[in-house]
Amino acid sequence: MFRHALSDRLWTGEMMNDGKHELRLAFRRIEREVPQGFASLLRWLRHPASRWARLPAGLLLIVGGIFSILPVLGLWMLPLGLLLIAADIAPLRKPMARFVHATMNLWARLRARWQRRG
Repeated sequence: MFRHALSDRLWTGEMMNDGKHELRLAFRRIEREVPQGFASLLRWLRHPASRWARLPAGLLLIVGGIFSILPVLGLWMLPLGLLLIAADIAPLRKPMARFVHATMNLWARLRARWQRRG
């Protein structure tokens, strides 16, 4: 009986949630906030056929974020690189999706606070 219930859960995809949907939602949320040109680039990079460009771009962004001389300017590179790599590495998908949503929520709160002041 256990094997049957387990196989049913696998068949319906209930246990196969490896974070792809959450990561897709995170990418879409970012795409709504950034300029159209950058959003188009992100859409192209997350397309499955763009894996050959996504992995090197992600690695270069990670290295640039780690070894940047001006940390404030290079700080954005590390999470973006990890986000791109997460599209291909299943264990990173859920944590990166959570990070994006938490960061975007924080940004929305800060933006609302700044708009109330000004």
